[in-house]
Amino acid sequence: MAKYKAYAEYKTISNSWLDSIPNSWELLPLKYLCTSFVKDGPHETPVFLEEGIPFLSVDGIQDNKLVFEGCRYISPSDHFRFSQKCKPVKGDILLGKAASIGKVALVDTSREFNVWSPLAVITPIRSCLSKFIYYSLQTTMLQAQCEVYSNSNTQKNLGMSTIDNLDFAMPSDKEASTISNFLDHETAKIDNLIEKQQQLIELLKEKRQAVISHAVTKGLNPDVPMKDSGVEWLGDVPEHWRINSLNHVLAAIGDVDHYMPQSVDDGIPYVMTGDLTEFVSGIQFSKCKQVNFRDYLKLSKKIKSRLGDVIMARYATIGTVSYVDIDKDFLVSYSCVTIKPNPSKVVGLYLYYYFKSNSFLQGIQYQVNTNTQGNVGINDLSKMKIVLPSIKEQEEIIAHLQLDLENLDYLSTKSTQAINLIQERRTALISAAVTGKIDVRDWVTPDTQDVEEPQEATA
Repeated sequence: MAKYKAYAEYKTISNSWLDSIPNSWELLPLKYLCTSFVKDGPHETPVFLEEGIPFLSVDGIQDNKLVFEGCRYISPSDHFRFSQKCKPVKGDILLGKAASIGKVALVDTSREFNVWSPLAVITPIRSCLSKFIYYSLQTTMLQAQCEVYSNSNTQKNLGMSTIDNLDFAMPSDKEASTISNFLDHETAKIDNLIEKQQQLIELLKEKRQAVISHAVTKGLNPDVPMKDSGVEWLGDVPEHWRINSLNHVLAAIGDVDHYMPQSVDDGIPYVMTGDLTEFVSGIQFSKCKQVNFRDYLKLSKKIKSRLGDVIMARYATIGTVSYVDIDKDFLVSYSCVTIKPNPSKVVGLYLYYYFKSNSFLQGIQYQVNTNTQGNVGINDLSKMKIVLPSIKEQEEIIAHLQLDLENLDYLSTKSTQAINLIQERRTALISAAVTGKIDVRDWVTPDTQDVEEPQEATA
């Protein structure tokens, strides 16, 4: 913030969130900035339809923007009825008051829609305040208020009277408009930088997938003779590699009994599909469902996941795999299968990489599409084709992949860190501007030529 000047004079204020504001500013509760008290959506659950009027909850806010894709719909009659209490219009601000508390978005569309009770609707008293309130709600000052007040409520939410009395540092209308315009311009540049980093991360993911897929279906030697695998989703494979059904290279494949055990406070972790990470060592076992030892012994009689095994989801996120790289007692849900490699034919880590290849995932999707239940049965999985080199060549491919993937993951991590730093700068800039820590009253909108056009990143 060094390039921005401060105001000439400040006054000390008695407030838990802010120690001073510019002399000409005021500290006001939100209710003084609205046409009426803040409203929230209906608390009843309507009948949802395949199409109709969009009905948003907190998941309809992503990155401080409204997202209608994947939302639920209600009938025009329900929309009319709910609108008698609350109807968001362009220029309003939405604030998450339950579930994802503190999420905020500006209504920048004239599209008809309504919101559920976890969202509060703020209608500014003057249109020039919309953006200023929107930016203010993103600051550490307002987010801290939301967190503290929601934690003091046994129901973990923000009461409507609490929202009405959130403290805002307020300049004049003219100054508020200048600050909003300044932040529009500066955050657009910052968001462009973030978008480039996000594009790079996606490209690195695609490259990672391509590296894995090529290594486990084509090998490392580009000059090796190839043959037709006879499997549509495998295509040509190295001539000396063996093509087998999966069950011919496994020691075992199976799942636990289809029974959901009761939870206990302290027990054996019960891992479900949503808990899976690429490597089991990355699973947050303390956050998994816990079951007692008796249920663990009973349910794991058929099969236990052990070091060197591969776990695959066969419901919901079908084809998601996790390699067991630690020796630990845990139970895998019946929504997953445990796959035990025959060490004389396939290395467990190679099997894990093969399952992550595009070719195998295409084969899995074919099985899902031909299964009326929309999942992959153990028998179907056992019949899936796998192409394998010798154990020695498998180990060479694993070593090659680990080195390549380590480099790609390093680049991806650096991009993620860059995004976090840029987002911190974005938040700090917004906070400084809307609390008067920097003076932008003399700021004028630059020529549009100065704003860099978004460009695609390259990996």
